[in-house]
Amino acid sequence: MENKDLIASIQELRIEKKLDNVTFMVILEEVFRNALKKRYGSDENFDIIINLDKGDMEIYRNRTVVNDGEVEDENSEISLSEARKIEPDFEVDEDVSEPVKLMSLGRRAILALRQNLISKIQEVDNNNLFKKFHDLVGTIYQAEVHHVRPKVIILQDQEKNEFVLPKEKQIPTDYFKKGEVVRGIIDSVELKGNKTQVIMSRVSDLFLERLFEQEIPEIADEHIFIKKVVRIPGEKAKVAVETFDSRIDAVGACVGVKGSRIHGIVRELRNENIDVINYSEDPKEFIRRSLGPAVVSSIEINDETKKAEVFLKIDEVSKAIGRGGQNIKLAGLLTGYDIDVIREGANIIEEDDVALVEFKDEIEEWVIDEFLKIGLETARDVLKLKVEELVRRTDLEEETVVEVVEILSKELEG
Repeated sequence: MENKDLIASIQELRIEKKLDNVTFMVILEEVFRNALKKRYGSDENFDIIINLDKGDMEIYRNRTVVNDGEVEDENSEISLSEARKIEPDFEVDEDVSEPVKLMSLGRRAILALRQNLISKIQEVDNNNLFKKFHDLVGTIYQAEVHHVRPKVIILQDQEKNEFVLPKEKQIPTDYFKKGEVVRGIIDSVELKGNKTQVIMSRVSDLFLERLFEQEIPEIADEHIFIKKVVRIPGEKAKVAVETFDSRIDAVGACVGVKGSRIHGIVRELRNENIDVINYSEDPKEFIRRSLGPAVVSSIEINDETKKAEVFLKIDEVSKAIGRGGQNIKLAGLLTGYDIDVIREGANIIEEDDVALVEFKDEIEEWVIDEFLKIGLETARDVLKLKVEELVRRTDLEEETVVEVVEILSKELEG
């Protein structure tokens, strides 16, 4: 294989990897010099000339002419008789430069050299890929579903770059088919051996924040600022926003007329319910807003322990807590306070009623907590509702609810 043939054989890979000429020339010279070191012990007396326009490369070996019988280093010296076979007028102490053909390196060396060239090109491409996507961490990217596996989805972009979307970074209700275009945030970039692995996420709070930046012009133009985003992916999210322009309604601008602006974001997140809230520097006011749609009567906070006691009327408790405790959980994450809901008049229990906490010997504590989360604190509070309603409002199975109702009914009837 001639030099020209070898370069031509890997040009396709260079073009595929979009390697620039300068980098390609550096790789060629490095690999060839390593091959020369293995064959001759040193590459110091070799010149490598690369001409990519012609797709060719020339290697010259430089040696000094010495008298016959005085050659001590065959790599750097050549006898006078051998030199005159190249040019008959060579004299002692002159420099001889002769071309080196690949075949002189041996067949195995040529095969190894070609493999090293391919490996080096792939290594440089991998490093470039790592740097490119490392700089894009935290940005939205889209790619096409290439392969669906039980625990991960493999994606490819138009340049055939590969991405992984692990199951734990998918919205629980996500379902994708081969060929479908998926949007997510570039979550991290890792080196797995010699290969770059780009990991995408659709459950990151930052994904929702970036969607807002894309869909809401006032946020992109920095007229409205996102203070914080918290999510239960696919279920519910809260976004705190603020503006310093009195002419702008921050929440209204984000939601749009009849929800026109936020609708696309909700659809992208599999109908995730998004509450947009005006941020406030006043912790009490911020907590009040974050617990919407519930109407809060009063709030007592402890800034040292970051705890807040929120007082609500009985019919507002379930709104503040939300389905499965989602609303109060997100409000706590958004404000940074551990929020306790206190029902006004909760300490007043009718004579023929019993607080649920009194049933801890018969009903497991976590089951009682499920009822307390939705504002049901006594036996009669629970018995006022139908089994179907209790199942719907808690995370309890119907069998468990029926068992609790039987225990409570027996106590009150007895």
